[in-house]
This record gives sequence, structure tokens and C-alpha cells, in this order.
Amino acid sequence: MNHLITRWLFIIIGLFVTSLGLRILAIHHFTFGGTAGVATILDFMTNWSWGILFFLVNLPFFIISIQKLGMRFTISSLISITAISFISEWFQIFQVTPFPDWFATIVAGVFIGIGVTLVLNNGSSLGGIHILALYLDQKFEINRGYTIFASDFLIIFLAGILVGWSNALLSVGAIFIASSIIGRYKKSPINAKQVQEEESQFSTNISSQVHE
Repeated sequence: MNHLITRWLFIIIGLFVTSLGLRILAIHHFTFGGTAGVATILDFMTNWSWGILFFLVNLPFFIISIQKLGMRFTISSLISITAISFISEWFQIFQVTPFPDWFATIVAGVFIGIGVTLVLNNGSSLGGIHILALYLDQKFEINRGYTIFASDFLIIFLAGILVGWSNALLSVGAIFIASSIIGRYKKSPINAKQVQEEESQFSTNISSQVHE
């Protein structure tokens, strides 16, 4: 129980730190990566709401997560995504004086890198690209920092075409910093044996409750 509380404490801290980094990016009108970035690009191209697009973009990755990474990890990630949505909205009520663009790039990258690392290293994630990165890390030992950076770079490239290259290039700097931190300080939060044990325990608990 103490381990579970500690793990979720670190996840919550990570969500707040990540949200602060994203808030700095938003203040400076920078773009961002991941499934949130995909949803933003689609939002530019369609009349659909960002929230619906964000959910739809994440849906295929959660199917992968349930099948390959376990139900508990998937539920934890879903909770984290919901929580960071509320935290990000809460941060918007605060007025923050913009930094110089180059400094905002560094600060946002460090905050997001530290925040996402805390979330990932404690058995959760922030959506599709992070789920894919964890799966590739577990299955093929591909450093998840590389996966996140490559996917984010492609997203920023598309965003640059749509909203301008200056902010897009500065966003790449923030993503590079964040991805470097994530890749350097990673540890595997899940493994195949752990997933099997957790799924077995989860099924046993559900079965016991049903029979009771």
C-alpha cells in the first residue's frame, strides 16, 4: 500500500510539472508533440473539437496498451490523461509573464522532461506516443526517448507548415531537451512477467468479488 501511495504521489508531481511546462509553451504560442500535437494539427484542418480529436487519436494506442502492457497500466494512463487535462485547465487561471523565447524553450523542455519521466517511471503514461514508446522499449529495446523525439519531430514539422516555422523550430528545441531527459533517466516501469502477475492478481480479485 505504501509503495502504491508513493508511486501515485510521484505521478501526480509529474503531472503538475508537465502541465507547467506545457503552460509555458502555450504562453509563447509554441506547438507540442505527442497525441496532443496530432489533435492540434487535426484541429487546424477540421471543425472538430480538440477534446474529441484527442480522445480519438489516443484510442488505438489504448487498445495496444490493453493487449501488450496490461489493464492496470492502461487504466493508470487513462487516469493520468484525465488528470493532466484538468490540471492544465487550472493552470490557465494564472497570469505568467512571458520569458525570452529561448529561455522558455529550455525551461519548458526541462519541466516536461522531468514530469514525463516521473510519470513513465512509475507505471503510467500520458497517452498514445508514450504508450507506443514504452511498448517498443519493452519489445525491441528501442530507447523510448528516441521514439518520442522522432514522432514529435514529425508532428512539429507538420505544425510548422500550418502555423509557422519560427515557433515550430523553438518547439523542437523544447522537445529535444525533454526527450533527452526522458531517454537518459528512463527505467522500465513494466515488464512481461510483471504484467502477467498483475493481470492474474487482478482477475483473481475480480473473481473473488463476484463469488462473494
